Amino acid sequence: MAYKESYAGKINRKLNKKMHVIEVASGRVKADLVLKNATYVNVFCNQLSHGDIAVAGGLIAGMGGNYSGEVEIDMGGKLVLPGFVDAHIHLESSLVSPKEFAKAVLPHGTTTVVTDPHEIANVMGTDGIEYMLQATENLPVDVRFMLPSCVPATPLDESGATLDYRAIDSFYEHSRVEGLAEMMNAYGVYTGDEQVLEKIVASQAHHKKIDGHAPGLSGNELNAYIAAGVYSDHECSDVDDALAKLERGQYIMIREGTAARNLDALLPLLTPQYYTYCMFCTDDKHPNDLLEKGHIDYIVKRAIKAGVDPIIAVKCASHHAARYFLLNNRGAIAPGFLADFVVIDNFEDFNILEVYKRGKLMFDGKTVAEFETPEIDPHLVKRSHETFHVNHLEAKDFIENRPRGVLGMIPGEIVTTDAGYASEINVAEDILKIAVIERHKNTNHIGIGYIKGYGLKSGAVATSISHDSHNIIVVGTNEEDMAAAVNRVVELGGGIVVLNGGKILGEVQLQIAGIMSEEPLLDVNRELENAKEQAFALGVSRGVDPFMTLSFMALTVIPTLRMTTRGVFDVNQQKYV
Repeated sequence: MAYKESYAGKINRKLNKKMHVIEVASGRVKADLVLKNATYVNVFCNQLSHGDIAVAGGLIAGMGGNYSGEVEIDMGGKLVLPGFVDAHIHLESSLVSPKEFAKAVLPHGTTTVVTDPHEIANVMGTDGIEYMLQATENLPVDVRFMLPSCVPATPLDESGATLDYRAIDSFYEHSRVEGLAEMMNAYGVYTGDEQVLEKIVASQAHHKKIDGHAPGLSGNELNAYIAAGVYSDHECSDVDDALAKLERGQYIMIREGTAARNLDALLPLLTPQYYTYCMFCTDDKHPNDLLEKGHIDYIVKRAIKAGVDPIIAVKCASHHAARYFLLNNRGAIAPGFLADFVVIDNFEDFNILEVYKRGKLMFDGKTVAEFETPEIDPHLVKRSHETFHVNHLEAKDFIENRPRGVLGMIPGEIVTTDAGYASEINVAEDILKIAVIERHKNTNHIGIGYIKGYGLKSGAVATSISHDSHNIIVVGTNEEDMAAAVNRVVELGGGIVVLNGGKILGEVQLQIAGIMSEEPLLDVNRELENAKEQAFALGVSRGVDPFMTLSFMALTVIPTLRMTTRGVFDVNQQKYV
């Protein structure tokens, strides 16, 4: 039986740690670690400060003076920054396990992330939230949680669960839960939908934050949304939208991820007048982006190159998110704060030389230090591998004789146009068939429509990443390949499949809830890039991400036409077509 520490024992342990920190801070005993001759960003004075940084028990004990330590490292000529914080991300978007995600972002200076597990919650309900809490326990990147607010995203979706405020309420007591995640149902908020407001009121009852998601909301509707208690927004794509929210007291999360890139448009916020209420986030980060570009460090580098004051950029990458989420012991280099450090060469090149987590060197410029894999309840592991309940499909299941709506794709965008109607596939005119197959409860629901702009000339592409309910979405030039691609996704227990003439050309297995892989990030990226190239070889337009863009075609909160398990839906008109 596992040992359970008594309350008195816990207090005594913490007291001893506190005494050690005080002894080191006062200079009476040696520090565990001292970064000698450090030049560091002082987020309180908006300047570069100089001196020794002493670490004890994973905390910063003191700076300045002349500290001695069991380990001393000369920082001469280098810059020390606080560990970076991603203010809003869905870990599932990396397509790998949380441990693999941590290994990927540590070399980029990320030491804390705030995640919304609503992708896996839409598949597994509260079991998905619990899975992610366990899978992130004691990782060398602190993973804090905001509880999913929209499972399902809208009443139109057929997801694996429906979570009201009662279902998630007990999670607020978890030490790593910070509040309620992005409230996507802005309409439900400003029209006073009782079930939506219950979730906000419940989060406030626990004295927690509520994050926003309200692209383009303005006027009295925006006033109502913020008055309800929504404190932030990460969906601003232009300065006017951001300023309208900032002047009403919302914090602005400047997003630069894989699916949405808003940094360039929002650079005017990174000035002394506005930056105090700004922070950085990525929202979604795919494997190739993590490997080729980086994480929060990529945003900082981009901002500095665009002329932003480096200290402003560093504060938005660390201190502001920590302050917003009341993580009061991180995001700064000061006594009592976590010893989370990013060591770089200079602001111009911004090469990360070392990364420390709680005073432990986790990245030495070449490799990430080893760390243990968190233990996950076997029941949750089994449950995460049994999320597909779909009958074997045949070509006839995708045949529909009456005309259906056509989703018009726009290069580089995830919004669509209404491209009219079609009653059959016409490859020459780039009219392809698209379908969404319900996969959670074996309802046999298959929504069928058409899509223009994808470019596929032969075969089919299918994926179980289909926001936000993560049913299976497939596009094809013929029904036989569509059925075969979907069946292969089910056989894999989730994944991405590119198929032509019944032959599999590329695939990525995503066996964790159909949205994450158990394989290393490098392997997943290699398989993903190969599948992309195979899709492009079959004709998919280069202006389209074959899988990511496709995955958003089922998200019924984005205009104009979307695919659901019941057919083509007009988001603007709120009706099926």
